[in-house]
Amino acid sequence: MEASASTSTARRLRAFRRWMRDHGVVCSDALRLDAAEDGGGGVYVRALAALREGDLVATIPRGACLTPRTSGAAEAIEAAELGGPLALAVAVMYERARGAESPWDAYLRLIPEREPVPLVWPADEAERLLAGTELDKIVKQDRQFICEDWKECIEPLILSGELEVDPDDFSLENYFSAKSLLSSRSFRIDSYHGSGMVPLADLFNHKTGGEHVHFTSVLEGSDSDSEDGEDPNNASADEQSTIENSADIPSGYILGDDEDLEMIVVRDVNEGEEVFNTYGTMGNAALLHRYGFTEMDNPYDIVNIDLALVTKWCSSKYSRRYARARVSLWHNLGYSGCTSQDADYFEISYDGEPQLELLILLYIISLKSDAYDKLASVAHDLIGDDEVDSISSVLKVVRVTSSNQHPDIGGLEKLPDVKKLLLNESVCSALVSLADMRESLYGSNTLEDDRQKLQACSSVNERNLYHSLVLRVSERTILHKLKKHASSWSKTKKRKQL
Repeated sequence: MEASASTSTARRLRAFRRWMRDHGVVCSDALRLDAAEDGGGGVYVRALAALREGDLVATIPRGACLTPRTSGAAEAIEAAELGGPLALAVAVMYERARGAESPWDAYLRLIPEREPVPLVWPADEAERLLAGTELDKIVKQDRQFICEDWKECIEPLILSGELEVDPDDFSLENYFSAKSLLSSRSFRIDSYHGSGMVPLADLFNHKTGGEHVHFTSVLEGSDSDSEDGEDPNNASADEQSTIENSADIPSGYILGDDEDLEMIVVRDVNEGEEVFNTYGTMGNAALLHRYGFTEMDNPYDIVNIDLALVTKWCSSKYSRRYARARVSLWHNLGYSGCTSQDADYFEISYDGEPQLELLILLYIISLKSDAYDKLASVAHDLIGDDEVDSISSVLKVVRVTSSNQHPDIGGLEKLPDVKKLLLNESVCSALVSLADMRESLYGSNTLEDDRQKLQACSSVNERNLYHSLVLRVSERTILHKLKKHASSWSKTKKRKQL
């Protein structure tokens, strides 16, 4: 079976190499496109000779890219006033439907029908495997939005007869498949073409913090990588979720198709090594969501704790009225968490460090009535631009109101100093409780259960299960780190008091 798949991939690779020559795509003789060793039909790029930083290893004409502008469906897309990811999805489906008549047939035959992202997993499997993870709600929302897009935009386009294709080629299932390709393979090209499929460039696999090449627009004067390190090779950049680092994509210039895109070496590669691109500095939730894979021990992993979960904990410990009042004061002091789709949340870093805004909220919740009342009366006077100064002012008000609290408040200059003062015994206890509540969302299995399942799981034959377990284990490990830190902080405070 694997030999047959490898033979098929080798045949498609030969056809793609001919396609590149015919369409002006130049790939360095120092690179070789090979069939992936797992026999799954994938492709990777390796170096046949040593590559050095600054080497130009590929040039790709803009006209060779599959975009809403270059597709045979361009007129219909424009007439239907479609744009962004929706327009690119129509272009991809249309060219797939044309088969051998499409100028991109050899390229489209080389890449998979769909990428193994959770979006296209069976719905019941996705719900079961992703329960409790950062992707649980997001994938369900994705499905809903895509179904709405298809009903509102794709179906009317097909019924109009503008494209003259078999309606089955534009089915909801095929739309899901196209969206999975856009999520994992498309690049931002320029302001004229927008995002598109860039043959050859999308064959380089990802490696966090270990990329060898960057995709670059010649006359735009900048890397196609965004300023914060995230590669905008995602047609759905305007639809990014809460677990993804935001990216400001340069708009570029309107350039002609005679200007080539380039792949340039940014890190030396030894002969025989695989050559990697990077999709950005993303945690496993983002990688699985957009690209269909995870990485063990990913230093960019995070876990979110929703504000709603904090409010629920506070209400159960005190009362709903108490919770509303404390959260309101926190807002009045100018604080807020991260926000996505009208929901506030707090990030817990890979090391188990809680977001500062969460510590401040828990600190306010822990205040006694007299300190709370005093703080509420002067809240608007304490809002400032400097984060350390603002928090220091809050702590000073509490110190004046509550005797024997924060004797070492003077001279605060750095956020770590502020965090130490916020981490009183009540805040540490709250962090442990919140970590337990967040972890309960994963179900009755323990972290050790998940680790044992992961060890026994095949990343090839049980791909969905494997990557969902990597995500679960990485997230739950962070929560355990949070609990461990909170407990140690609390013990340190007690020792100092003694």
